[in-house]
Amino acid sequence: MYTAIGYAAQSATTPLAPMSFQRRSPRPDDVAIEILYCGVCHSDIHQARNEWGIAVYPLMPGHEIVGKVTAIGANVSKHKVGDLVGVGCMVDSCRHCEACAADLEQYCLQGPTMTYATPDRVDGSNTMGGYSDSIVVSEHFVVCIPEKLDLASAAPILCAGITTYSPLKHYGVKPGDKVGILGMGGLGHMGIKFAKALGAEVTLFTRSASKAEEARRQGADHVVVSTDAAQMQSVAGHFNFLLDTIPVPHDLNPYLDTLRFDGVHILVGLIEPVDPALHAGKLVMSRRVLAGSLIGGIAETQEVLDFCAEHGITCDIEMLDIRQINEAYERMIKGDVKYRFVIDMASLKG
Repeated sequence: MYTAIGYAAQSATTPLAPMSFQRRSPRPDDVAIEILYCGVCHSDIHQARNEWGIAVYPLMPGHEIVGKVTAIGANVSKHKVGDLVGVGCMVDSCRHCEACAADLEQYCLQGPTMTYATPDRVDGSNTMGGYSDSIVVSEHFVVCIPEKLDLASAAPILCAGITTYSPLKHYGVKPGDKVGILGMGGLGHMGIKFAKALGAEVTLFTRSASKAEEARRQGADHVVVSTDAAQMQSVAGHFNFLLDTIPVPHDLNPYLDTLRFDGVHILVGLIEPVDPALHAGKLVMSRRVLAGSLIGGIAETQEVLDFCAEHGITCDIEMLDIRQINEAYERMIKGDVKYRFVIDMASLKG
């Protein structure tokens, strides 16, 4: 065991504040990492404020982690001291169920061990995330950061990136497909970049016409203002795929109308009940599919990092001093960030 430092919430109603805590010494298959950068995900806010009702305190968020290997266990073979590595949303799983055997650890039938606020499978301790100076993780859940990627802007690829890349790959988006992206926050702007890199014709759906220029800068071919009935009607039956990154309940029915027969509407942002109700006829009458997708497995997370390096894709970020994390949360709630805060962990020692 050793003493680490970070920022944590002590309850659902208290701000994040500095805290010292104990990290484990590396087990035989563990990698110890000095954290250099950590992205700030909206789910960090949900968890810190117990908005999903599953928080465990003290709660130290952070699952978009980039850092340098400082020590390895005796059985580690994939990483060495000095390597630049990443840790995403998971740090363990059962590793033997059907999902884990298929490199889909996020769907582990026993439930994955998340990077924070989850009992460690070995000692039962509460996992602590990346808003800290260091972390210790099993090597299976540690990925390599390609040399071509900027370290800070690579951090959000470990959540926002894999969350949007995985469903586009799984459902087979290919050159010439027509893909609609719903919402242009941290997830949405990455969805635009990935769909474009996969050769699709990309359209952003947004409630605000003012986002049109920015959407095109991100790579969108077209923009549809979803509150404009005429614009929505103009794309009826048009799309092969919709990637829905909107994180709050919204009416899916108008969007389903924009899909072709056999079109797929993929939810990656919403984990609450659909409201208003879904009109099932919109699915049945055109054999459309309403699907969901959760992050990606470890092999696919390495794949997306390599894909980003190959295609020059990075997340648009704003660097953050960790001492401003609570103000950053309020800005995120207002949508005042383009498009991901990334903590410079050097500020933890400042």
